[in-house]
Amino acid sequence: MTELRPIDLDTWPRREHFEHYRQRVQCSYEVTVDVDVTAFVAAVRTSAAKTYASQIWAIATVVNRHAEFRMQLLDDGSPGVWDVVHPMFTVFHPDTETFSALVVPYDEDFGRFHAAAVDTMDRYRDDVRMFPQDDRPRNVFDVSTFPRTSFTGFALHVRDGYDHLLPIVTLGRYRTEGDRTLMPMALQINHAAADGFHTSRLVQELEDLFAAPSWLA
Repeated sequence: MTELRPIDLDTWPRREHFEHYRQRVQCSYEVTVDVDVTAFVAAVRTSAAKTYASQIWAIATVVNRHAEFRMQLLDDGSPGVWDVVHPMFTVFHPDTETFSALVVPYDEDFGRFHAAAVDTMDRYRDDVRMFPQDDRPRNVFDVSTFPRTSFTGFALHVRDGYDHLLPIVTLGRYRTEGDRTLMPMALQINHAAADGFHTSRLVQELEDLFAAPSWLA
């Protein structure tokens, strides 16, 4: 059963940092990076896998490796960590030029997750409600996309968002530089939950996963 487990503040190395960025200097930060997806793009084009579902699985896999990206506040304002967090991602409706946000339970098995994601996207393809699922869990992090735009910077301004500890990921359109294919990715991170080291590690591990895409098979 998934639960939000309290963090033991007496033994937590980041207690001072968490309290500083929660109580004295409330802040989040945004970073935009180019993720090298050259090997991933070549592999997905020769497989039966869908690109978007595969991207979401890769991101969710790296996010779920690290407690700092599974954090949420308990009712008393203290930090807790989910056993697992699930991706909530946007899908576009061309007829209405709107989007829906869908949740698929994270599964470390790529094949099972991919099948569930494709099925969910097909099921709600014509449902234009913003949140068509009635059973959305609390333990979700956000993934969205600018499918037609490759960007070098992106900023998301969330009013009263300092209580939101889970990461927000935005993907852009691929672009080619020489023999490399790059995917813009913007991350919004709550500084109380994670520092630059943690975010840099997430980016590096995601690049490593895309660089060795044997999991697509």
